Amino acid sequence: MKTAVIVFPGSNRDRDMFHALELITGSRPQSVWHTEATLPDVDLVVVPGGFSYGDYLRSGAIAARSPILKDLVAQADKGMTVLGVCNGFQILTEAGLLPGALMRNAGLNFVCKEVMLETVSDGTRFSSKFEKGQVWRCPVAHHDGNYFADGDTLKALEDNGQVVFRYANGTNPNGSINDIAGITNAKGNVLGMMPHPENLVEPLHGGTEGRILFESLLEAAA
Repeated sequence: MKTAVIVFPGSNRDRDMFHALELITGSRPQSVWHTEATLPDVDLVVVPGGFSYGDYLRSGAIAARSPILKDLVAQADKGMTVLGVCNGFQILTEAGLLPGALMRNAGLNFVCKEVMLETVSDGTRFSSKFEKGQVWRCPVAHHDGNYFADGDTLKALEDNGQVVFRYANGTNPNGSINDIAGITNAKGNVLGMMPHPENLVEPLHGGTEGRILFESLLEAAA
């Protein structure tokens, strides 16, 4: 599986993502600087976590207007697989690739800890190797992870099976509506999630639960 990671000023989880992708796919991802005009020919593009542009204006708002995002939107519309994690999720919503918005955490504090996630849907290219209902650990580290969508959008997400991951066992760290931790677009080829699966992929991390997401993507690209 060929992969690429888009890097912005202020990205700080890009190297974590490079490591996870190389560990699981066996090949080094390509690094794409935000000012580039076109994406390489790959199977997966990842928008990583961090604080692009220092989270000025709104988290992800400036990055969503970077030159590379024009091609990312075009390629996603054609079916390219796109994963946005944490700040990447924020960027994807700001770019219109995913519905809803990420607001300040309900407690107005930065949170950095492990949470529990429930796999709501195992029918996506991101979650096929999970079992439906599987509860697993995953780290979070964010200040603006409170997912919100209006009533009609929320109903559509739930009815269409676009909610892939929820915070489980009372571990919602940010007040996200319906405990939503990760969603896809209507086509199912774009996933945004606040937790960091790339930080739980090898024993040195204290667990390997996050590998399952990347192994799902690897299988889908085979």
